Amino acid sequence: MSTSRHPKGLYLIFATSTAERFSYYGMRAIFILFLTQALLFDKEHAASIYGSYTGLVYLTPLIGGYIADKYWGIRRSVFWGAMMMAVGQFLMFASASMLEARELSHWLMYGGLTFLILGNGCFKPTVSSLVGQLYEPGDKRLDSAYTIFYMGVNVGSFLAPLVCGYFGETGNPHDFRWGFLIAAIVTVLTVVLFETQKNKYLIGPDGKPLGIIPDARKERPQADNTARKSAHANGRPMRNYLLLALLAIALAGFFYWCFGSDWISIGIFTACIVFPVSILLEGSLTKTERDRIFVIYIIAFFVIFFWAAYEQAGASLTLFASEQTDRVILGWEMPASWIQSFNPFFVVILAAIMPGVWGALGKRGMEPASPTKQAIGLLLLSLGYLVICFGVKDVQPGIKVSLIWLTGLYFIHTMGEICLSPIGLSMVNKLTPIRFASLMMGIWYLSTATANKFAGTLSGLYPEAGKVKTLLGYRIETMYDFFMVFVVMSATASLILFLFSKKLQKMMHGVE
Repeated sequence: MSTSRHPKGLYLIFATSTAERFSYYGMRAIFILFLTQALLFDKEHAASIYGSYTGLVYLTPLIGGYIADKYWGIRRSVFWGAMMMAVGQFLMFASASMLEARELSHWLMYGGLTFLILGNGCFKPTVSSLVGQLYEPGDKRLDSAYTIFYMGVNVGSFLAPLVCGYFGETGNPHDFRWGFLIAAIVTVLTVVLFETQKNKYLIGPDGKPLGIIPDARKERPQADNTARKSAHANGRPMRNYLLLALLAIALAGFFYWCFGSDWISIGIFTACIVFPVSILLEGSLTKTERDRIFVIYIIAFFVIFFWAAYEQAGASLTLFASEQTDRVILGWEMPASWIQSFNPFFVVILAAIMPGVWGALGKRGMEPASPTKQAIGLLLLSLGYLVICFGVKDVQPGIKVSLIWLTGLYFIHTMGEICLSPIGLSMVNKLTPIRFASLMMGIWYLSTATANKFAGTLSGLYPEAGKVKTLLGYRIETMYDFFMVFVVMSATASLILFLFSKKLQKMMHGVE
C-alpha cells in the first residue's frame, strides 16, 4: 500500500526518530575510538564500557515504559527523554574538552553516559509504541508503517557517523568533542521539532490526541477489573511481589557467581528474567493474551543472539575497520567511523523495497509468519560473518584486508536486520494488550540490552598479538577464529527458531 495513505503523524515520528537516532549513532560511531585513543583505555576495558553503556540504554526503557504507561503519558516522556539526552551529549563534549584533567574527564564521561542512558529509557519505548496507536487494530498497514519508522531511524543512523566522524575522528584526540557537540545540538532540535508539531499531527484514528493520557488508564475492561479484585482478595499481589523478590535475589546470586562483582551484568541479566515474569503474574491476563506474550518472550530470547553479533559494529568491527582494513580510496583514507554508515545506507534502500516484497508474497499466500522472518534474519547474520571469514582466512599479520569484505558483511547483515527488527516491533505491538503497550516495548528492548552487554563481552575476545583468548574451550588467536564464533552462534539460533516457528504461530491466535 502506498505510503501516502499513512497518517501524517507517522512522518512526524519519522522525523523525530531520525533526529534522535542521529544523536545516538553519532556518539556511538566515535565512542569506542574516543575510549581507546583519547582516554587511552585498553581494548578489553573499552569494550566492557561500550557493552555496559549500550546494554543499559536498552534496559532503562523498562522503567521509562512503566512511567509513560502509568503516570506521564507518551508526550511528556518523549520531551524529558530528549532533554536528558541533550544534557548527556553536552557532558560528553565537556569530557572530550578536558583530556588533560584525566580524572575530571572520566567523571564527565560517566555522567554523560548516565544522562544518555536515562534519556533513552524515556524516549525509546514511547516513540515505538506511538506508531501503532496511529492505526486501527488489525490495520494491514502496520508492518509497512514500522518499516517506514525504521527507515527514519536509519536515515539518522546513516548521516550521524559521516558528520560526527568527519569532525571528531581527525587523528587529534581533542577533536572528538566536536562530534559530541554536533550530537548535542541535533538532540535539542529533536525537542523543538516534537514540541512544535505534536498537537497538529499526533492524532489517533478516532480523531483524538495521542500520548496525553497514560495507556494504562485507557483500557479498563470489566473483566480486568474483576480479575484484579479477585487477585487482591486472594492476596495475589503481595505473593507475587514476594516471589519476584526471591527470584531476583536467587538470580543475582547466580550471576554474581558467574560474573563476580560486575554489577551491570548482574543487573541486566537479572532484569531480563524478573521483568518478563512480572507481566506473566498479572492476574488480568487472559489465556490468549498470555500465549501471545509468551511468543514475544521466546522470540526475544533468540533476538539476543542476533543483536549480540550485530552490535559488534560499534565495537570490534570498528576496531577491525580502524586497524586491519585498507580504507584508502584513490589516495584518500576513509575514517573508520564512516564504515558504520554502510548499514543504515543499505537499510534505507532495502526498507523501501521490503514492504513490497512482503506484500507480493502475501498476495500469493507465501509471506512467512513473523517468527519465520526472525529466523531468516538470524541466518543472514550468520552468512554475513561467514563472508568476512573468507576475507580474513590465512591473512598474514600486518596485512590489511580489502574494504569489500566489510561492505559485503554489512549488506548481508542489513538484509537480516530488515527481516528481524521492524517486523519484531510490529509483532510486539500487535500481540500486546494496550494497557501494557510501552512496558512490553521496554521488555522487547530488554532483550537488546542483554544482547548489547553480551556483545561487549564478546568484543573483549578481539584477538591481540601475543594473547590467546578462549570461549567455552574454543581458542581465539586470529580474526578468523573470532568471526567464526558469530557464524556458529547465529546459525544455531536460526535453526532452532525455524524448528519452533509453527508452534509459535499457533500461539499467536490468528495474529499475522
